Amino acid sequence: MKLKQRVVLLAILLVIFIFTKVFLIDNLDTSAANREDQRAFHRMMASLHVELDPRLDHTLQSPWEIAAQWVVPREVYPEETPELGAVMHAMTTKKIIKADVGYKGTQLKALLILEGGQKVVFKPKRYARDYVVEGEPYAGYDRHNAEVAAFHLDRILGFRRAPLVVGRFVNLRTEIKPVATEQLLGTFMTVGNNTCFYGKCYYCRETEPACADGDIMEGSVTLWLPDVWPLQKHRHPWGRTYREGKLARWEYDESYCDAVKKTSPYDSGPRLLDIIDTAIFDYLIGNADRHHYESFQDDEGASMLILLDNAKSFGNPALEERSILAPLYQCCIIRVSTWNRLNYLKNGVLKSALKTAMSHDPISPVLSDPHLDALDQRLLSILATVKQCTDQFGPDVVLVEDRMTLSHL
Repeated sequence: MKLKQRVVLLAILLVIFIFTKVFLIDNLDTSAANREDQRAFHRMMASLHVELDPRLDHTLQSPWEIAAQWVVPREVYPEETPELGAVMHAMTTKKIIKADVGYKGTQLKALLILEGGQKVVFKPKRYARDYVVEGEPYAGYDRHNAEVAAFHLDRILGFRRAPLVVGRFVNLRTEIKPVATEQLLGTFMTVGNNTCFYGKCYYCRETEPACADGDIMEGSVTLWLPDVWPLQKHRHPWGRTYREGKLARWEYDESYCDAVKKTSPYDSGPRLLDIIDTAIFDYLIGNADRHHYESFQDDEGASMLILLDNAKSFGNPALEERSILAPLYQCCIIRVSTWNRLNYLKNGVLKSALKTAMSHDPISPVLSDPHLDALDQRLLSILATVKQCTDQFGPDVVLVEDRMTLSHL
């Protein structure tokens, strides 16, 4: 064999060796990543049920200090949280030392300060569990139970980007009115035998108060994020116009995602994949109202999209608002870890897991059975959407590996 032929043969063999090695390494890495995803899923399932227990035997810190230390740029709370029950117990039992109107927004809420100085947002009950909100997918009042359910779904999906939420009953006459600011107190009234208030917000009206059952009001409390982590508000690239007859660009331009990918912070970093995760989360809960979103300030796109304000959810179990999934089906990308988790949750596992996770809550049952059934049906729609993408572009393009090491040191 001539020297030139030998060189060519060696070159071919070298290329084959390199490709084989890369292929094997990639397969090993993917397999290892998939095994870790499966282990993480089993850890989550094992810790689903959270007992609201006040004991913190292994630390002298307060529940508020513990929860504040959990927060890092990519998580609100860590995967393993043995103190979660104690923090949530404090949220639902600690004495209210001050009550004020809620922070600015469109919906009724109250800002409470609990013993120890911890802020929480209280959202009152407006609907019975089986009430169906008709009309647009973003219609109706906020649903307090939706906030509770959305928090536990965040746990189940492994995102850990939603602030802690738990149900709570408050006595408006003995717990709220004595510590209420004049601004909040001025919105209290009595309707029949029930104590009511209407608060201060864009849509708050004296003619549409939230009323307790006598003096006892059911609601949800959301833990305020630590002040050392100021928030930055962003317009959601797939936000709606909320104007009849006027469509947003994403609603008529199928190539819209290509334009989004060229703009900061979606041109690099994890933010676009966070948008995709959030679209999946919102589709499952039926939330079509995420016109803006928050991240931590000055993060240059590196921190997570925080799953705040999930109360416009679980309004109509029969409605599947496919447009919520637009970021997914227009961009046709999804995190491998998210894809794996969704597959682990099919065949009724999602409904069962969420029901178990919420069973400890003081306002349980949190959701009606039709809403729980709807979750499993919507999950099938998400899986079918990803399959359409992989059929069109191939799994190597659609399934994106994006795992970030998280630190709670």
